[in-house]
Amino acid sequence: MILSTKGRYGLKAMFVLALQYGQGPVPLSTIAERQSISVNYLEQLFLPLRKNGLVKSVRGAHGGYMLNDEPSAITVGSILKTLEGPILASECVIEDDSDCGNASYCVTRLIWEKITDAVDDVIESITLADMVKDQFTISGIEEGL
Repeated sequence: MILSTKGRYGLKAMFVLALQYGQGPVPLSTIAERQSISVNYLEQLFLPLRKNGLVKSVRGAHGGYMLNDEPSAITVGSILKTLEGPILASECVIEDDSDCGNASYCVTRLIWEKITDAVDDVIESITLADMVKDQFTISGIEEGL
C-alpha cells in the first residue's frame, strides 16, 4: 500500500497550515516554497480539502488558506481519506464488494481487513497537532517559542 502524491503532498501542505495556525491565511505560494510542491498541484489538492471542510480560503491580497478547525481536531486519516479515498490493504475489503463469491470464507480477506483496520486506527489517532509537536521534538525546539 503506497499513498499517491495527492495524499503525501496534501498532508505536507496541511502540516504547514498547522504550523501557521492562528497566524492568518497562508498563501499557496508559501506552502509550495516550504514543501517543494507546485502551486498548480496545490490548487488541485485544496479543492477537495475545502469542499470537505478541512480548510477555508480567504480571498484578497493577504489571502490564502487556513485550517477550518484546530490542529488537534484534524486527523491524518481525515486528510488522507479526503484526498485518497478509503485506505485499504486490498480491494476485496471494500464494503460493497459483492463481486467476490469467496468473501464469506476467505482467510486472506480476514488478514486484509485486520491490516486495513490497523492502518485506520493509526491514521485516525494522529492529529496535525501531534505532527507539530513531533516537529518541535525532532528539531530540538521547545513548543511555544
